[in-house]
Amino acid sequence: MQRSQWIAILTGVVAVGLGVGYLVLVQLLDWRGEMLPAPIDLSVDLSAISKYLWI
Repeated sequence: MQRSQWIAILTGVVAVGLGVGYLVLVQLLDWRGEMLPAPIDLSVDLSAISKYLWI
């Protein structure tokens, strides 16, 4: 085989490996359970640290 064919095969193997790795990562993150939304109102938390921020 020529060098260009080896590079093409290696590129394909890397691409398939990245794809499988991505799918495994998504499955692991999905397996952790339901995602909670980010808090919207942080005014309560900021009042607790306002004395340290000189506000």
